[in-house]
Amino acid sequence: MSGIYTVAFNAVAVTAQQDFFEITAASGKPIVLIGFGLSQSTEVGDAQEEGLNIVIKSGATTSGSGGTAPTPVANDSSLSAASFAAEVNNTTKANTGTIVTHYAYNWNVRAPLDYIFPEPMQLIMAASRRLTIELATTPADSITISGYVVVQELG
Repeated sequence: MSGIYTVAFNAVAVTAQQDFFEITAASGKPIVLIGFGLSQSTEVGDAQEEGLNIVIKSGATTSGSGGTAPTPVANDSSLSAASFAAEVNNTTKANTGTIVTHYAYNWNVRAPLDYIFPEPMQLIMAASRRLTIELATTPADSITISGYVVVQELG
């Protein structure tokens, strides 16, 4: 059986580059990236508008550090707990090992960035592979960001 889960963080003051999300597939269950979203609540005027670079990467990497490990939440309450590991807001990004960049976005923080991948663009991570959605530029000043990622676990 497969299930869909969300992982989120809320109102985090971001001042440095980081892995917003780090998702690692369990040893026997591949995962699929369905979508993600980012929004902010502090940069509200034209003069504070920023364009931040968001990249989605994967690989056999070493985990980042400095973040937290929230529990993935099933979108169907009858599902058991997710098998994949999730971390958010790692201020030391995953950077060791074979890493590839799948997608890169420039997020104008004035508007939310919500992206649901059409099926042909969905990323499938084999067992034990790591996926990151990261902030690749340093904000000009502290910005309060919230975000979510939607992941399907197969198997």
